[in-house]
This record gives sequence, structure tokens and C-alpha cells, in this order.
Amino acid sequence: MGVAPYDDDSGKRGGERHIKGWRRWVRNGLFLPCLGAATQHNPVLKAYYERLTARSKEPKVALVACMRKLIIILNTMIARGQKWNPKTPPAVVS
Repeated sequence: MGVAPYDDDSGKRGGERHIKGWRRWVRNGLFLPCLGAATQHNPVLKAYYERLTARSKEPKVALVACMRKLIIILNTMIARGQKWNPKTPPAVVS
């Protein structure tokens, strides 16, 4: 997907999570739209972003989580043939 977190664990050591993969264009294409949506315009993503930053997540980590959530919402909308409705989002991922 391009924004899936990969772990850096070894044995009992738990490393940081990183996003990587072949689909850099997904990350590049979603970063700025999610920045505006997550911090200002989209009520679903804004609430999710604020919930993550309130739990001491770094802003960029919360933004990448919003990018991933947006992809899940869009995939669900396409699969169900739905249009966007902020009052009842098609996929609710906490």
C-alpha cells in the first residue's frame, strides 16, 4: 500500500516502525491532501488526528495514520459503491 508500517524487531528488542515499500507515489500523493484534511477540513480524519496527537503521537506519525485510514475508507467506498458521507463514514478504524 505504501504506508504500511514495518517493524524493526529482533529477539526481545522492539525497534521503531517505519513505512517503506515500492509505492512511494502513494505516500507522495496523499501527504499534502491528508495534511489539510487531517488538520482542518475533514471531520472524520480531523477527529482521528486529534485523538492520536492527544495520545502523545508525533504529528507526522499521526498524519501517516490518517493517510492509511483514508486509503481504507476509499477502498471501502469503492467496494460498496458509496459516496462520501461524513456523518456515517464507510469504515471506522480506531
